[in-house]
Amino acid sequence: MNTSRYLREMSRRERRDALEDLVVAYIKEILLMDDHEELPLDHGYFDIGLTSLRLNDLRAHLEELLDLGIDATVLFSQPTVEQLVSYLADALSNPSTDEKACNVA
Repeated sequence: MNTSRYLREMSRRERRDALEDLVVAYIKEILLMDDHEELPLDHGYFDIGLTSLRLNDLRAHLEELLDLGIDATVLFSQPTVEQLVSYLADALSNPSTDEKACNVA
């Protein structure tokens, strides 16, 4: 089962928690942080050390992992990890019309 389908089948709370784990793990990897280091979820991306290039890497990684198109402006309108995770949880619980059409066929 792919990650996107697995996450979509979870309750919203479980989905949000799983997404948080995925996003935090990848950001820690990008920032070369140890697993035990705390990543503040309510700080802006640039405040935690991400650059525009790394944000683009994050977006591309999440798009591939979640099989979900993420507009680049989302990272600026959702400027913290906490806000991004909430956005992704909502996006995965509300499939687009195109996805619904594909699932019916």
